[in-house]
Amino acid sequence: MAEILILYYSRNGGTAAIARQIARGVEEVAGMTARLRTVPPVSTVCEAVEDEIPTVGPPYVSLDDLQQCAGLALGSPSRFGNMAAPLKYLLDATGGLWLTGALSGKPAAVFTSASTLHGGHESTLLTMMVPLLHHGMVLVGVPFTEPALRETRGGGTPYGPSYYAGSQAHAALDDEEKKIARALGRRLANVAWRLGSA
Repeated sequence: MAEILILYYSRNGGTAAIARQIARGVEEVAGMTARLRTVPPVSTVCEAVEDEIPTVGPPYVSLDDLQQCAGLALGSPSRFGNMAAPLKYLLDATGGLWLTGALSGKPAAVFTSASTLHGGHESTLLTMMVPLLHHGMVLVGVPFTEPALRETRGGGTPYGPSYYAGSQAHAALDDEEKKIARALGRRLANVAWRLGSA
């Protein structure tokens, strides 16, 4: 089984909810499996000390998880139109993988959530792509052949799935947001399978 790493940071559950839907889509593709991983929070004043294994949710990611995956889905809540600091902190530590080209040629996708409809969904997705391009990854989006992309009244973009949480920051994705996330999971898994077979 080839493995797609679904790596995300989630504060209120919205980004985690998208990650689970992407995982469902990945596992609809024969021969593919999903591995959910997260990152610990960081502090602005000192190094945050966290248990090695989180008390709830998926384990923290390791650089080996990145090196061994067949593809990557990277997710973060939008923070002023950019990814959250914990995810950026992890990416800043991937210089060794960049030097060896460990991620080069692997497919990658991005996803996000925001508490407002115009809270930076697309800019967050686009800025998350930049380090993946530096790693030489092959970016995968959601084409408009996915009907839910044309029907959504909440989140969802051709750059990747997104979730509009609203002011209550609830974690219930609507039907279109779920469909878009699962479609991306299937697409990413299919591209990884094809690249691995080539």
